[in-house]
Amino acid sequence: MTPPPAWFSAALDAAVQEGTTTVDGASIAYRAWGDPDGRSIVLVHGGAAHSRWWDHIAPLLTAGWRVVAIDLSGHGDSDRRDRYSLDTWAREVLAVVAEAGTTAASVAIGHSMGGLVTLRLATLAGSQIAGAVAIDSPVRDMAPEDRAARQHRAFGPLRVYPTAEAAVARFRPIPDQPTLAYIADHVAATSIRPAEGGWTWKFDPNVFARDHLTPELLTRLDCRVALFRAEHGLVTPQQGEVLYDRLGRVAPVIEIPVAGHHIMLDQPVALVAALRTLLADWDHSIPHG
Repeated sequence: MTPPPAWFSAALDAAVQEGTTTVDGASIAYRAWGDPDGRSIVLVHGGAAHSRWWDHIAPLLTAGWRVVAIDLSGHGDSDRRDRYSLDTWAREVLAVVAEAGTTAASVAIGHSMGGLVTLRLATLAGSQIAGAVAIDSPVRDMAPEDRAARQHRAFGPLRVYPTAEAAVARFRPIPDQPTLAYIADHVAATSIRPAEGGWTWKFDPNVFARDHLTPELLTRLDCRVALFRAEHGLVTPQQGEVLYDRLGRVAPVIEIPVAGHHIMLDQPVALVAALRTLLADWDHSIPHG
């Protein structure tokens, strides 16, 4: 097997702090990299994913930033709830931002369903953060994880596998796409937990039973916003144009070339470069009035 590149190994070896905060009675886990006194970026995963999808991304964003990756409730190492909603998850993100750094100087970055959470946060509390970025998030449609669960193609009752290796071997992104094997292996290995009789996935299948009413995510927002789309992802160029219009033609819609929907699994360096460029631009430009 070809060893992973040096940058990936270095990212996984970067110093990381684990923490929790309590939101509406649930313990919410997070991982943090970088200077605790810096401005903060909070990374929000997609449906059925978790904070460790960002392990190789977060350390590459720490120049001048405290970078935090959250486990939304029902995911990763956070508590489960009786009911889930974008509003609840948005409150969790804001709470983690407040614990990890200076809220007013924070940027929330979410992928897929996490992008919907990020935009909901911008709608509810945009004046409390500096910016919001949604990565290949189908704002006017159902996220692919939700669709697969509704169609009973994935994310049903959790199966228990006899060994960790058997569980990891069943890992597939939804929608399926090419991935860098060393990244997929790491994400798969951190997606499972011990269970009676073996190993199972960390997420709660009930996260897909939430109400799918889509609140207005692109109303007037009181923070800067950017939308990323994958060239081979879910947000088409035409949809990107519609979103650009909805945001008053002031929020950029940025395409990551060659990428599938799960950009951190196949084009991580391009994703980091695009995020660094966006953040640098925001630092040296004036928000549109």
